[in-house]
Amino acid sequence: MDLKDQLKNLYPDHVVSADPDLIKEDTIWIQQDPLICKYEKRKGKATTIIEGYTGASSDFKQLAKEIKQLLSVGGSFKNEQIIIQGDYRDKIMMFLKNKGFKTKRVGG
Repeated sequence: MDLKDQLKNLYPDHVVSADPDLIKEDTIWIQQDPLICKYEKRKGKATTIIEGYTGASSDFKQLAKEIKQLLSVGGSFKNEQIIIQGDYRDKIMMFLKNKGFKTKRVGG
């Protein structure tokens, strides 16, 4: 007995979808205007700020989470901005370019 037969025994009312290869992926809204990636010092510490996203804020939060995991640093999402601890503009811009975003470097 394979796994499908066992599942049919456990859940006889379950209907299998017609196309099992169809996988719903999370897509992020790609915009026309570039994201602004700037450098600031806050309380003497370097921070990278990303702003200018016009899509849903939940997508922007997901993007913030991916950037923080990529760089293994802390950060937050406040006032429609992603705030990353440290000066990682180059790495962030390469990551966003690979995701399909246009970016603009501001602040030195």
